[in-house]
Amino acid sequence: MSRPISTTTRAVRLALAAAAMLCAAGANAAGPARFGWVEYQGTDGAAVPAGSYRNPILAGYHPDPSIVRVGADYYLVNSTFSWFPGIPVFHSRDLVHWRQIGNAIDRPGQLDFTGRGMSEGVFAPAINYHAGRFYIVNTCVQCGGNFVITATDPAGKWSDPVFLPTVEGIDPSLFFDTDGKAWMINNREPVGGSTYDGHRALWIEQFDPVALKMMGNPKMVVNGGVDLAAKPVWIEGPHIYRVKNTYYLLAAEGGTSVNHSQVVFRSDSVTGPYVPAPKDINPVLSQRNQPATRPNPISATGHADLVQLPDGRWWSIFLGTRPYEKDFYNIGRETFLLPVDWSNGWPVILPKGQNVPYVVRAPLPMAAAGSTPFTGTYSVRTDFVGPRLGLEWMTMRDAPYRLAGRELLLDPRADGIGDFGKPAFVARRQEHAVASVTTSVRFAPEEGAMAGLAAVQNDAYFLTIALTRHDGKTFVRAARRAGKDEPRTGVTVAERAVSASGPVRLRIAARGGRYDLAYAVGKQWVTLAHEVDATNLSTNKAGGFVGTMIGPFAQGPR
Repeated sequence: MSRPISTTTRAVRLALAAAAMLCAAGANAAGPARFGWVEYQGTDGAAVPAGSYRNPILAGYHPDPSIVRVGADYYLVNSTFSWFPGIPVFHSRDLVHWRQIGNAIDRPGQLDFTGRGMSEGVFAPAINYHAGRFYIVNTCVQCGGNFVITATDPAGKWSDPVFLPTVEGIDPSLFFDTDGKAWMINNREPVGGSTYDGHRALWIEQFDPVALKMMGNPKMVVNGGVDLAAKPVWIEGPHIYRVKNTYYLLAAEGGTSVNHSQVVFRSDSVTGPYVPAPKDINPVLSQRNQPATRPNPISATGHADLVQLPDGRWWSIFLGTRPYEKDFYNIGRETFLLPVDWSNGWPVILPKGQNVPYVVRAPLPMAAAGSTPFTGTYSVRTDFVGPRLGLEWMTMRDAPYRLAGRELLLDPRADGIGDFGKPAFVARRQEHAVASVTTSVRFAPEEGAMAGLAAVQNDAYFLTIALTRHDGKTFVRAARRAGKDEPRTGVTVAERAVSASGPVRLRIAARGGRYDLAYAVGKQWVTLAHEVDATNLSTNKAGGFVGTMIGPFAQGPR
């Protein structure tokens, strides 16, 4: 028979049940991982002579550059795909030393990268300035299509995106003519559709810069590329410039790998017809025919933009890669700077047969370097003070983190780096082939949880060194993932049981395609895994358009 339960007995039972639930939750989730600092060190050649600069000007994952000059100030933006915050905005007074002043996509409500691959999201932004207003036009691949955002201050706040649903394709760019009219040119399907793989076209359409909408009647101005009979591929990244009374159309051709190039057309009318430069001039930039055995190669050059200096000279920014062997590079596509030669009536960035130089005479009197360098040999340390991370730090698809008590706190959530979600992972770019990233972490992992350092190309290709716990013991574990078919936390490369009451230091050291993973419980460093094959972090193997990002992470068991 049943009996009534007293109020006191019921309260005791409820309290015991709540305690049991808390214990069960504690068995599946560790407390936050507490990171005290991160130090980045990179080595990149000898010092350059006075009055010269080193290429690239933005090392590491800084692809698809676009630039605009406003008076004596220069502003530059890059692609960031599904990393958040997105579209970094840089400022310079000399075209060589750059300082990041903001991120154009810095609020989750602007764009939603949930479910997007790391090489989807925001492609090839183009920045312009007109009548006191800055414009960035861009494509959010698989997350809305082409859009425009605006700001009166390039440091932000940038507006929410205004989508352009009638504009098919990618890589939009604005051109403001002397008569006040604005035009958008971008990559779309050719009339009648593509006839071969990679067959695209460039279209132009008038744009209303006040209402932020297209005005209709688009016109195809380039079909395929310079020579349709040769079946050119991936004509993209277009920009228009007016020089005196002639319109020049600059675009990339050949894809973003080793066949990348920059080609130019011109016309007496903004809407064409556009005629390509002669074959002895086009392409005006490429490294595809340079010997593969040349020392210290710069490869895959293209996706250029031009800027005119106040004295009338022109310079170009463009992307390129620095492979450590063959076509293997882990750090992504970078931003380079070279002068433009107009002596033959066309904008030639680099004469055929020449290698992209690493050291070049500076275009302007050199300003002082910013607080965070972006090229050359340097060391920077991040101490987690203040309410937010520095502008150079990013997460995968807007993942959460906390700063408190001069520490970075990452909660080991169910989403891990290999889960195509929003893992607790904050990272900065690896900007050198020879580099190291070191951190200090305090973490008491529960069974199956882990926290440490990760070097990530995307969700399926990464390296980690982390504190973890299994079989009742705490270990330092080194792991590698090289594809979706491998375990979500990677394949264990090495692990060692440790006992530590204080912080543990962790380090990832890169040398081209080989990385060392090390830890220190006291003063002595221990190399846990030596010369790990890190070619899984190369674009050649991982695919996509991004570069390696390194930083602290934490994750719990599923």
